[in-house]
Amino acid sequence: MSNSIYDLEERTLIFAKDVRKFVRKLKKDIPNLEDSRQLVNSSGSVGANYIEANESLSKKDFVMRIKICRKEAKESSYWLNLIYAEDDSSLEKERIRLFKEAKELTSIFGAIYRKSEV
Repeated sequence: MSNSIYDLEERTLIFAKDVRKFVRKLKKDIPNLEDSRQLVNSSGSVGANYIEANESLSKKDFVMRIKICRKEAKESSYWLNLIYAEDDSSLEKERIRLFKEAKELTSIFGAIYRKSEV
């Protein structure tokens, strides 16, 4: 996995898959169900928009897609902050790990955006 961590398409795919594994284990109460739904959407959108950015036809389109990647990663960290997993220590550790990954992805896409601005 040492090289795949630097492949953003792979990294964002792993993030989305890990989020889905995490969500399947959560307590099924109304807040977690609603927040999980939002989290699943935003976590998948990070990678989908990165693929779109890599296929963009113009620099302007690329920059817009990267900006969306950053927004969706930031949103994922928001939903991860709201999800309740504190009654299960292993789930709470996973929530924190995913939160950190969302923050790292936000930083990475922010750096790409700043370097790509016209």
